[in-house]
Amino acid sequence: MKWDEGPVTFEYKQCIVIRMDLCLSKGKLAAQVAHAAVSACEHAEQTIRDAWKMEGQKKVILAVANLEELRELEEEAKRFGLPTAMITDAGLTEIPPGTITALGIGPAKSEELDKLTGHLKLL
Repeated sequence: MKWDEGPVTFEYKQCIVIRMDLCLSKGKLAAQVAHAAVSACEHAEQTIRDAWKMEGQKKVILAVANLEELRELEEEAKRFGLPTAMITDAGLTEIPPGTITALGIGPAKSEELDKLTGHLKLL
């Protein structure tokens, strides 16, 4: 893929979903996003992971209001057969141990993820 040949379309992407009710600092939020991205990627099929990497590892960071919405999204993603990783914090800094902070979904086909997450706001 050559980046200077006009608009690039991505067949694959990854969605990272963060709980907004926790009011995490920027650094804590970044760490939780990274945990979710790596963990969810480990659950994807090798061929999809390889294709996603070849395309540049597109990710979008999305927001949900609370834990209930995050859990509902995880269940729906599992029904779609998408790789997921729910992130639970160790509680060493800002939040209590065991706090669920983020959900990684994918990498997977962009169109499949859009069906699931298209209604969520970008963070």
